[in-house]
Amino acid sequence: MKSIQTSLRKQEGKIGGVLLGIIIGILIWGGFNWGLAASNSEEFCVSCHEHKQSFDELQETIHYTNRTGVRATCADCHIPRDWKHMVPVKISATIRELTSKMKGTISTPEKFEANRLRMAKLEWKRMKENGSQECKNCHKPLNMDISKQEPRSADRHEKAFEQGLSCIECHKGISHHLPAGWKEAAKDKSQ
Repeated sequence: MKSIQTSLRKQEGKIGGVLLGIIIGILIWGGFNWGLAASNSEEFCVSCHEHKQSFDELQETIHYTNRTGVRATCADCHIPRDWKHMVPVKISATIRELTSKMKGTISTPEKFEANRLRMAKLEWKRMKENGSQECKNCHKPLNMDISKQEPRSADRHEKAFEQGLSCIECHKGISHHLPAGWKEAAKDKSQ
């Protein structure tokens, strides 16, 4: 009888340990996902005063206020939605942002302007490499009715689709002011 009780207690202990492990795993996974979601919010992005200027610029664009009421947030354009690309972007952005914060790289409007081209080039390169996927999350090229566009836009979109161009190759500066020297940087195909 004692061996049965001992065996049952061991089984209860194992089951309890497994259940505790599952509960801890769910809490860790939930906390991780909560952290990802929280760090994708506009409030999080603009909580650092270095990015207030970027947010102010966004508010002046059609991506912030428009006739349809659809708003692009910081994360919609700067953070990939799929895990494969999101996690590396989050990690590199965190390292870059913390380093920049400690060094004061963009801590004043003057420093921000001095680094605007460098920051823009990094983002343009990332977006070109992923085919401007963040744009395509909202703007579906296959759903575009080119016949309803202005002739100049229709012509350029048609050529861009034929050539396999990424949105960012033509649409720089739609949510933030263009940096000084952007035309020369745009011509540099190594980016």
